[in-house]
Amino acid sequence: MIIRWSRAISALLLTEISLSCLWWRHASGFSLMPSRRCHHGHGVRTIMEAATALNLDHDQIAWSEPTANGVSASDMKDPKVGVLLLNLGGPETGEDVEGFLYNLFADPDIIRLPSLLSPLQSTVALLISKRRAPKSREAYDSIGGGSPILQYTRAQADLMVKSLRERHGIEAKTYIGMRYWYPFTEEALDQIREDGINALVILPLYPQFSISTSGSSLRVLQEEFAKKMDLYGPQKMFHTVIPSWYDRPGYVKSVANLIQKELDSFTPEEIAEGTPEGQPIPKHVLFSAHGVPASYIEAGDPYKAQIEDCVERISALLPSEDEGVKVHLSFQSRVGPVEWLRPYTDDVLPSLGEQGVKNLVVVPISFVSEHIETLEEIDIEYRELALESGITNWRRSPALNTDPTFIDDMADMVADALNEPSQSITEACVANNVGNLELESVSNQMEISSAGVGGVGYDDDLAGRARLRKGLK
Repeated sequence: MIIRWSRAISALLLTEISLSCLWWRHASGFSLMPSRRCHHGHGVRTIMEAATALNLDHDQIAWSEPTANGVSASDMKDPKVGVLLLNLGGPETGEDVEGFLYNLFADPDIIRLPSLLSPLQSTVALLISKRRAPKSREAYDSIGGGSPILQYTRAQADLMVKSLRERHGIEAKTYIGMRYWYPFTEEALDQIREDGINALVILPLYPQFSISTSGSSLRVLQEEFAKKMDLYGPQKMFHTVIPSWYDRPGYVKSVANLIQKELDSFTPEEIAEGTPEGQPIPKHVLFSAHGVPASYIEAGDPYKAQIEDCVERISALLPSEDEGVKVHLSFQSRVGPVEWLRPYTDDVLPSLGEQGVKNLVVVPISFVSEHIETLEEIDIEYRELALESGITNWRRSPALNTDPTFIDDMADMVADALNEPSQSITEACVANNVGNLELESVSNQMEISSAGVGGVGYDDDLAGRARLRKGLK
């Protein structure tokens, strides 16, 4: 999501923060001290420090992270294999929401302040998290009170280990590093060290690479590795990164299979209903990808190109238009006045309704597990919009979750990574233009992007319309 203020509004907000900061620290337990802790009644939760983005010029690369010179884990004598799964994380209860939002907006890859205001990163994060918490808490309440993303990630990890053992004969331990809530990446690294892992595969659970998702998680690792070369250098631990995997045949097939199951569920009566005058194609598939600001793509973020390539690959396994299925692509979760990737999902749905589309399968293409963006934004907000637009027969393809084809492909990815030349964290960041984003060059503006995190920001306009429909203010 993007929120932009002029210099005058920014100054007003920052003045408000400075006046309320002492009150906030006592009322919510947040502190501006280097070791931030959040008190939530039932215990004390440590608030993650925002990662400091490292300079990615050639001198920095040479200093911060010696590479393994193309070696693979198979060259090691006695590898002790670990797999680090990276994801965004999410609040498990309503009490967690404010702390989760604070961590989100304290990330310089999410909120980029003008250079003169950058020391106020934590202060701005406090204000925004306080302001957005009630709305986000309502969204999480609508799906049971918290995000299921950690439960799904743990299940994926356990099943992947089993598949690695059974299909490849590889014994491995898995670790989960969430970016904005527990268990944090730093905690996972501590456990990896304690377990004596010397061959680490880093697998972001984002099929397509974006600076704001995979890039942000890798920056945390890059910072930790650079600060502790004696612990994470190539003499101590081999590591390799799988930066994106949207084009893997196993992944593509698993998504296509789930979509086909939904397409097959339309009844003969629904198919007949789906071909009114002027609409010759009875079934439609809408890939709804999480949006990112257009400025990210202009800065070199590969996300849009990878999404389009991914959709094309999946579509090739689905029935064609001649066979009665038409594919569409849109982007969800925008907020604020700045330009995001188009077309927007909340524009496409009414347009499809106007075209006489009755049978629609919506596919959450950016996500591998159910969470707020699928369960609330798509299943509640977009479904309601679709029905209002005349799309009477709604289907939603589930996220991959623990789909067996997907789990086996995850195991194959890890096995392949262990046997192929390694790609270091820094190499992955440079190859995907992490560090190229220069939003500060936009004069007199502050941009906030929570690309990838819903509930913080499912589309504000969409949510507002929903509240009006329900007679709420």
